[in-house]
Amino acid sequence: AELDHNNRVIRVLVFQEGETPDRIQGWLAGTWVQTSYNTRGGIHYGLDGRPDGGVPLRKNYAGAGDVYDADRDAFIAPQPAAGWILNEDSCHWVPPAPA
Repeated sequence: AELDHNNRVIRVLVFQEGETPDRIQGWLAGTWVQTSYNTRGGIHYGLDGRPDGGVPLRKNYAGAGDVYDADRDAFIAPQPAAGWILNEDSCHWVPPAPA
């Protein structure tokens, strides 16, 4: 995932294992943080869509507009609406409890 100066994800590119953006082409010389499409909510999933016990990477698969939080080592989507609370374990937003 390529980050801007505010750690917001600009774009996500797929590379082969062991490749890095700077080794592919010099023009991809921005700030990059690895993400895994097998990770959602702090859980690693197999190709069958079930948790497989693998090591999750940065809580969530990055998407354009998400923010990389270095303190949590997590990609976090934008807050969907005022009042939503960030679940610290999954780094997913939770709607407020009904009044």
